[in-house]
Amino acid sequence: MDLQGKKVLFLGDSITYGSRASAPEFRYVDRFGAKTGATVKNYGIGGTRIAPVHHSLSAKPEWDQTFLSRVDEMDADADAVVVFGGTNDFGHGDGVIGSFNDTDEYTFYGALHALVKKLMTKYPAARLVFLTPLHRTSELVTVNEVGLPTPPLVEYVKAIREIADYYSIPVLDLWSISGIFPRDEQNYKLYTSDGLHPNDLGMERIAHLLCQFFRNVL
Repeated sequence: MDLQGKKVLFLGDSITYGSRASAPEFRYVDRFGAKTGATVKNYGIGGTRIAPVHHSLSAKPEWDQTFLSRVDEMDADADAVVVFGGTNDFGHGDGVIGSFNDTDEYTFYGALHALVKKLMTKYPAARLVFLTPLHRTSELVTVNEVGLPTPPLVEYVKAIREIADYYSIPVLDLWSISGIFPRDEQNYKLYTSDGLHPNDLGMERIAHLLCQFFRNVL
């Protein structure tokens, strides 16, 4: 897909916002725009999740905004929409992951179904793309940051793959191909700032892979 002059919207959390990039121009969204010639709009908000929470858990109210609720605030037109989330649902959500047939938006599967349907309704002609979560140092924990039981992060990755496959949405599987694996000490130092958030080099790697994905897959 040639993106020169096209409009791409990015819906995500702190990684999309670029909270650990040293300057805005080093965020993966901005690097992607510079490499492709696309007009990019960044709708990343730190701490946010795909599924809503039953109780406010965050220090700032905006961190409890769901991806679903924020679709209404996005531009009305787009040539492509990129969705990158799930790591915070694992890290500090208070819902259950659920299963494929769930329609309850308070489950991760149910929220994914609702999010896809809302995006497809709002942007019927746009290409939708999902990115899977990156590896993180805490990916194997069974109790999350708010003290609730959770399956390992890979189960959230599998849910995103499954839902995207059902709706025929292409997935850039960063879990499998990013080369970012902070459970390795040297990799941690090379690509991340804290074992979760990519540094400038990690951001560049995501941008490069996303450019290749649009060029070769879409």
